[in-house]
Amino acid sequence: NGLRYTDRETMDIVQMVLCGKVNKDLVANVQTLGVQAAGISGMDGGMLKVEKKYVDGRDIGYVGDIKSVDTKILHDLMEQDFLPIVYPIGMDDNGDAYNINADEAASAIATALKAEKLAYLSDVEGVRLDPEDPSSVISELYVEEAEKLVEEGVIKGGMLPKIRNCIEALKDGVSRI
Repeated sequence: NGLRYTDRETMDIVQMVLCGKVNKDLVANVQTLGVQAAGISGMDGGMLKVEKKYVDGRDIGYVGDIKSVDTKILHDLMEQDFLPIVYPIGMDDNGDAYNINADEAASAIATALKAEKLAYLSDVEGVRLDPEDPSSVISELYVEEAEKLVEEGVIKGGMLPKIRNCIEALKDGVSRI
């Protein structure tokens, strides 16, 4: 279903890489564009509360399913003209850290902020009718069409969670993705 297993050792590495390298590189890149940015974790300020995610009843390790989003820290940063750059690590009620699919985190945060638009960054141009053919990118896709492509197995693998999160965000009030 396009989701990855995360064991305890990998979770420690995920936190180090996302916080120490990826997030800080994104902050630096955004700041070179003249935008003040702040790198934060989904754990900061209790922003992303999660519970353990199970896929078809199977335990996939330290992967979290978002229960709630507290937007206070995001609003505080934005009120001070900082663009928050969030890395997708959440915390459960016991204080344990969980990896969260980045698309799921973006979707949940956009919904909680009542965002008008949500943009994803990806190494793929978008949904393709033929995953192997870059010229088959669909430039505009409506929820009903996306659901049909998922049902038909056209959308699969890593694109599946992205599209499912897009559909959920659109149904929850985000106007455009």
